[in-house]
Amino acid sequence: MANNVHITSGGIQKVLRNYNEKQAVAEYIWNGFDAKANQINIDYSANSLGFIDSLSISDNGYGINFKQLKPKFDHFYESEKALQLAVHKNRSALHGKNGVGRLTFFKFAGQAEWETTFMLANKLKSGTIRIDGSNLNNYQAAPVEDPMHLQTGTTVRFTNLKISEALLEKEIIPFLKAEFCWFLELNKKKKFVIKINGKKLDYEDQIAERAEDIIYTFDQSRTSFRVKFIQWKENLHRELSKVYYISEKGEELYKDYTSLNKKADDYFHSVYIQSEFFTDFDFSNLEVETQFKLYNRSKSSVEYRYLIKEIHNLLVAKRKIFLKENSGKLLDRYEKEGVIQPQEGKASGAKQRKLLHQTLKAMYEARPKLFSNLSLDQKKTVVSLVDVLLQSNQKSKIRAILENITELETEERAEFDALLN
Repeated sequence: MANNVHITSGGIQKVLRNYNEKQAVAEYIWNGFDAKANQINIDYSANSLGFIDSLSISDNGYGINFKQLKPKFDHFYESEKALQLAVHKNRSALHGKNGVGRLTFFKFAGQAEWETTFMLANKLKSGTIRIDGSNLNNYQAAPVEDPMHLQTGTTVRFTNLKISEALLEKEIIPFLKAEFCWFLELNKKKKFVIKINGKKLDYEDQIAERAEDIIYTFDQSRTSFRVKFIQWKENLHRELSKVYYISEKGEELYKDYTSLNKKADDYFHSVYIQSEFFTDFDFSNLEVETQFKLYNRSKSSVEYRYLIKEIHNLLVAKRKIFLKENSGKLLDRYEKEGVIQPQEGKASGAKQRKLLHQTLKAMYEARPKLFSNLSLDQKKTVVSLVDVLLQSNQKSKIRAILENITELETEERAEFDALLN
């Protein structure tokens, strides 16, 4: 049977123009996890010219039920998944959106064919679905009389591929590590895995620091929280830095941004918190608390407030170490770019250079955003201004400028004064 998809060509192009090959491949993996899979297999082969001649992505999820094929495939931009995402925006259970994920193969292949096995009336059923890249608003679906597999799942096979082996291995696979590392870590105990040609996707090279089994205990009620902190080497794409609240049984219940998310300092991190305390926990953000709510597990409870304070302190402490290390890298980069000019000749020049370095480092550690997204000329202007103030014995104005931009903590203020004096 052949069916037209109810979406305009302009709507398809509007979505697809924002995708590249890396994001498109990731969409098919997310579709598998959205279908309750815990294992995704990517299998490919390349020809003698270095181009990919076969590529498939399979999962062990619940498959595509042919009884629900019409609402799933006829309305690409208005899928029920998009509606569920609005309800579950604080959960990682659903990731794909707008129902366009299955169309993104257009970016790296000419055709896509789904081979799916699903459960219907307690019996395994199978079918195939095919879409051509030159006719994205049409699909062909054919049920298969006998089940194609002994368990549910879906395999997508792509043909007429447009990507090279080098692109896949040097760009797409590293992209997948950054895209899925936080999610695989979240579901590590549930044995979630992505395999590429039979080999497990290893994202350990994405981790700058890992701290596990940190225990916080609220003494009054003896409530314990088991915490895992991970600092990542690069950003987590759309996920950003978040804290994940996990039940005693290992199920994600809620997620939210951390208190240090998006500070313009490349401090990418995830915090995973597991506790029995989150059973029947009310994660709503209502400002007005009812009397009933005050006596139940919610964000107003003393245990939760204690936890959030401890997590914030942990993140701040880890960030300070990171900023001190990163400030040195900033100065190295400024010297290579010619932003900081070398001081030659007298010992006083070397002394002035050292003071300039220390001041810039202290300013960066107090407010990294001051140094983000600057052009080369802007960098030179900032450094020259600080240098002039230091040489003209107007050091106090540097702290005044900094205080007008950001609120320094007592310890930071004391360190900065000691440096300038």
